[in-house]
Amino acid sequence: MQRMTELFYTEHNPGLEIVIREGGKLTRYPANGTLPAPRREWEEKRGVLLREGRAYAWSHRKTATGDVTITAPLTGDFLAGLVPNLGVVDFLESRGAAIHASTKHTLPPPLNRFDREVHWFATIPAASWDEPGKETDGPIIAVHSRISAVLATVFDRKTDPAQQIFQWGLILVAIVFLVVEIVSMIIGVSMTRTITSAVHRLYEGTQKVMEGNFSHRIEVKGKDQLADLSESFNRMTENLERLLVVAKEKERLQSEVEIAREVQSQLYPRVVPQTRTLRLTAVCHPARMCSGDYYDYEVIRDSQIALAIGDVAGKGISAALLMATLQSSLRSQLQSALEIAATAGNGQGNASLAPFLSTSHLVSRLNNQLHAYTSPEKYATFCFGIFDEPTGIFTYTNAGHLPPLLVRGGVAERLDVNGTVVGAFPFAKYDESHIELKSSDLLVCYTDGITEPENEYGEMFGEDRLIELIARSSHLNDEQIIEVVLESVREWTATDELQDDMTVLLARRV
Repeated sequence: MQRMTELFYTEHNPGLEIVIREGGKLTRYPANGTLPAPRREWEEKRGVLLREGRAYAWSHRKTATGDVTITAPLTGDFLAGLVPNLGVVDFLESRGAAIHASTKHTLPPPLNRFDREVHWFATIPAASWDEPGKETDGPIIAVHSRISAVLATVFDRKTDPAQQIFQWGLILVAIVFLVVEIVSMIIGVSMTRTITSAVHRLYEGTQKVMEGNFSHRIEVKGKDQLADLSESFNRMTENLERLLVVAKEKERLQSEVEIAREVQSQLYPRVVPQTRTLRLTAVCHPARMCSGDYYDYEVIRDSQIALAIGDVAGKGISAALLMATLQSSLRSQLQSALEIAATAGNGQGNASLAPFLSTSHLVSRLNNQLHAYTSPEKYATFCFGIFDEPTGIFTYTNAGHLPPLLVRGGVAERLDVNGTVVGAFPFAKYDESHIELKSSDLLVCYTDGITEPENEYGEMFGEDRLIELIARSSHLNDEQIIEVVLESVREWTATDELQDDMTVLLARRV
């Protein structure tokens, strides 16, 4: 051991010490060495050792009868000698001061002005002499070199095969990195141009939309997400263009509906006729802008009052048009009957009116006229009556309409229904009924918008509930009765939105 150590190791490892323990006997090299025997808890170990504040390279091996421990101090000169011409390598304390100053190795001179100095630090894991089996952060190695020295060391051709493999691997990695960088640059430029061009087209498209040009379309290129975005923009502008057309058409229709509503409002009686024995009150609340409900009253030859109420099938403009047709036909039939009566009576006043103003005959002619000039699915419920003031007799024909209510002495009763709806069947026959209206009697005519609205449970307001309400409120004046009825229906439906047109016509004998 002594000869092998002196021949091969002491020159390169000054301060080398060996301790051999066999049973209780210690053998040292050199004989005056100060390395103590390690604690027996140590397992086999090699690497860097911290002992008494110094760093050592060491190896500890077990034998059959003991162990062998070898240590050699680590100095800056030793570390710098591992890689010749690299520069200055020192150990540093935590405060940054060198433990062992390098004396044999200095910083190589610069090859050019770009050959800058390089500083690097590294920590070496180390075992602690006094704590067997524990590994801590070892000393800090500081390397002071130059770029040229580092490159010369890495690419030194006089290295061992392992380092040559490393060099070729490094060169290969550099080539791959260069290829990746070139490919990445090409892809990046291509993607950048694609993104910027797509964004520019989108910007131009938004400017066109801001100017009101919804017919502008963006050119779609590729099949990526930007192309999908461009297609979405085109679909959006297409939808906006279509919605704009729809909005203009809706505005036009709204204007026409408004005109139709104004025209329809002119068809209802403007003023209540002044009569001696009958007080009339009526109101119509359309569910939409135009109503399909109809009511009318007119004084005939100062002694008779014609009353009419109807409900056209459907809602909206079509119902309003049929309502206007119904009103026009009724006025035409009534005027024609008056002219015939005047001619037959030879100008003798009202004496000859009764034979010619038959309500059933007038409703029959109205039914035939509506069926002849309207489509088959268009029809209306209709109730027409004439009150004769001298006799107090109310003659009426109810063509499929809800039965009017007669309230007398706080008790309400339904009047007759004399036939089916008008405008549906040309062969329909109608009868007429007569009833005497006494003082304080109240005649109530209404449409299904009063009785058919449903509450949240699907229950209709109903005729029975209306009859009870009218009978209980008959002592009120006519305007108050109508307000009570309408408010009760709103409370029943729990909404201000009407489900159907609501019309009420009151006639009270005074």
